[in-house]
Amino acid sequence: MSVSLRSVWWTAARGALVVSVLAALLVPVPAPAFCGFFVSGADAKLYNNASQVVLLRKGNHTEMSLSNNYQGPPEDFAMVVPVPVVLKKEQVKTLPPNVFARIDALSAPRLVEYWEQDPCHVPLKSMKKGSKRRSAEEDAGADEEKSERKHGVKIEAKFEVGEYQIVILSAKDSTGLDAWLRENRYKIPAGADAALAPYVREGMKFFVAKVDIKKVKRDAHGFVVLSPLRFGFDSPELRLPVRLGLLNANGKQDLLIYILHPDKRFEVANYPNVFIPTNVEVADAVRKSFGGFYAELFDETLRRHNNKAVVTEYAWQASSCDPCPLPPLNPMDVYLFGDESMQGRLQSMDGDEEGGYYGDPVPYVLTRLHTRYDKNTLSADLIFREAKPVFGGRATWGGGLGDHGAQLQPDGSENNFQGRYIIRHYWEGAVACDSPRYGRWGGPPIDPATGMRKGTGDGKPQAAQDLANAPRGKLSLAAVVQTPVPELGLKGKKRALRPKEKAENQPAEE
Repeated sequence: MSVSLRSVWWTAARGALVVSVLAALLVPVPAPAFCGFFVSGADAKLYNNASQVVLLRKGNHTEMSLSNNYQGPPEDFAMVVPVPVVLKKEQVKTLPPNVFARIDALSAPRLVEYWEQDPCHVPLKSMKKGSKRRSAEEDAGADEEKSERKHGVKIEAKFEVGEYQIVILSAKDSTGLDAWLRENRYKIPAGADAALAPYVREGMKFFVAKVDIKKVKRDAHGFVVLSPLRFGFDSPELRLPVRLGLLNANGKQDLLIYILHPDKRFEVANYPNVFIPTNVEVADAVRKSFGGFYAELFDETLRRHNNKAVVTEYAWQASSCDPCPLPPLNPMDVYLFGDESMQGRLQSMDGDEEGGYYGDPVPYVLTRLHTRYDKNTLSADLIFREAKPVFGGRATWGGGLGDHGAQLQPDGSENNFQGRYIIRHYWEGAVACDSPRYGRWGGPPIDPATGMRKGTGDGKPQAAQDLANAPRGKLSLAAVVQTPVPELGLKGKKRALRPKEKAENQPAEE
């Protein structure tokens, strides 16, 4: 059996989505890291390379949902997470895995394609000048009690939820907790007592979720995928403990944090904040390996900040998206993440065979923060604060590149920022008019002879997902990035002018 001690911050009350938080805690060595660490009954190492955490924040109350993967021996294992209060069975919930897939796809960096229209075509004036349109398509009990008295550890509660056998512990000192875990056949990483000490001093409880390996599945990379867990707590501070995750690291690990709030964007208060470069034109080759391209761009962005920054990839009103890889968040999504006020709106929703739900959009702002860390980078728990609205990564009517970078907006404005990357297919056909108008962009052209779309792509937005496992080192940013990105030292590439094309009109935007 293996245990994952992902310190899920002060995750007190409601359900704990331990899966997400645990994944981010995979960094080796007893340095501050995500939320906890794994422990097992075997001598083999336990590894994790990616974690996702959703924090739904209303007032001083937070509902935390966790999702993570695990790689190690097939024996039962467990995760350990510090929590601020003794959780009860009804406060811990498991979630369907697809709810994380949706929030990930919705906020992930996206790749879009545009085709330049015939520069000699005179379009019908069906839209007013200056109008805009969206660019989107769419049995160890006895042993436990003996060692409990011996080591100053107290079992506060025991219950089962899904594939998890959960024990809530309190401890008088970290050495005793370390000894209790080892005596109860948990092979915890060296140095765990030192990593646990700050949480013991703060009076935190410890959420130990033992997993029955027979009840879980593995993903395509061989990682065990655990059911997400959710729990809630009250605190004036929004913090995510990352100091324990480094105990299980096998290299760098990705941490994705999604924060849902009725009207605010969030950023970290104790590390540099960086916005991912956006509205960047890229070569057609990126379409075949968008995940690999984005991983290189993200890594270079972090490297420029000594790998100690937290990157904002998305901040948007959850009721919309543009372009949309899938429909926006709905009442079911937000209900599953902990807003029970949505329950009254669920009866009017329709479900599909794959477990998706459709209904009215929800009044929330979704912030996506991303970092990739090891023992030399993150060394303190992440503390979050409200931040000004931001705009960036929007399209312009006609397919222009639009704004480059993030622009902070006045308080009260809507958040509309995303990582957006563009493949543009320039017109290479005949130019039969004297005054061609280049720079008009749209979907794939239609072949009049067949009625079918021309071109290599289908025009649908592509989301960059599973970034922890994306191929790295396979391409050069300088070779595929077409527009200058000075903050990353990328000069971009100049394109040769076509017949009768003026340099100042490239690309023309409306």
